[in-house]
Amino acid sequence: MAKIIISVTNDLLTDQRVHKVCASLQEVGYDLLLIGRRFHDSKPLERSYPTRRMRLIFNSSFLFYVEYNFRLFFYLLFSKADLFLSNDTDSLLANYLAATIRNKPLVFDAHEMFPEVPELTNRPFVKSVWTAIENCIFPKLKYAYTVCQSIADIYNKKYNINMQVVRNIPLACPAEGSEIICKIKNAQAINKKEGEYVLLYQGAINVGRGIEWMIEAMPFLDNFVFYIAGTGDKMQEMQALVREKKLQHRVIFLGRIPLEQLSEYTACADIGISFLENKGLNYYYSLPNRIFDFMRAQVPVIASDFPEISAVIKKYELGILIDHYEPQYIASVIKEMIKIPFDEQKYSIANSELSWENESKTILQMVEKALTLN
Repeated sequence: MAKIIISVTNDLLTDQRVHKVCASLQEVGYDLLLIGRRFHDSKPLERSYPTRRMRLIFNSSFLFYVEYNFRLFFYLLFSKADLFLSNDTDSLLANYLAATIRNKPLVFDAHEMFPEVPELTNRPFVKSVWTAIENCIFPKLKYAYTVCQSIADIYNKKYNINMQVVRNIPLACPAEGSEIICKIKNAQAINKKEGEYVLLYQGAINVGRGIEWMIEAMPFLDNFVFYIAGTGDKMQEMQALVREKKLQHRVIFLGRIPLEQLSEYTACADIGISFLENKGLNYYYSLPNRIFDFMRAQVPVIASDFPEISAVIKKYELGILIDHYEPQYIASVIKEMIKIPFDEQKYSIANSELSWENESKTILQMVEKALTLN
């Protein structure tokens, strides 16, 4: 069977999307290697497919991306592979050059609009570099997909390509009564006290995620505890805000949770949190995987009223959308959500209609076509 090398710039531990892509490709018989990077504090990784995590000299700043792509390029150039699969613009240059030189097919997965991430808002030079890479390579992409229709439409129009859509939906919900479902339903990953409600954010603690809005609302939410599962660039700032508000016992930082364990934490939540600040097109058109994770666990979500998020939540009635974030207003909405039970039948419908197994068909067909026509 053909060998595929998949590359991404994170340490692989919590990347659900990349793991699901790998699992789907492995299931149909492809030989895989997943390449990422190793931090000094990266936890051990257990996967059913081979992985390689590079130790880098630079782990932040633009020099990290230069080093990563330089080393990845030479690895791909001399490795045995039939197809390269690049995740996001920050791994694309190395993949494109190696694929071109070796005449190998390249498949690209755009997790986001990379030049539009909030971290680049005040960094025009760095943003221009990523934009230049996309301007150079995107028009030449034959096989590409992204996370939602809005982003696909923008790229298809801008570069006259056929970028398809593979939403970041979880694996199909296991059968009721199965060992996995029983384990999740009885999850005690979070030790809830009697009369206490759990709010949960899961994801990166980065610019524009609205975590500070939720922290600011906590003084108006007696009997609620806010758990944050993840790490990121704004971690220390959020921890400082919690100390300033004297909320150390009601805002709990869980750190990075391996994706194999995350569903047990999600199932403990009473309400999921998914705020985003309107800091560019990337966030405005995003469709975070946590929306679907909460859906799987039948946890109602309070989320930002952005187009892609709104379409899913409104269609299946999975939660409440808001467009302003004053602390007392957030608190009042959450209190009302606790009073009103959400319709379990709506979650059942959503879970039956939305699954990774359906989404991944696009990837499998694309890979097969790329290998056949190369």
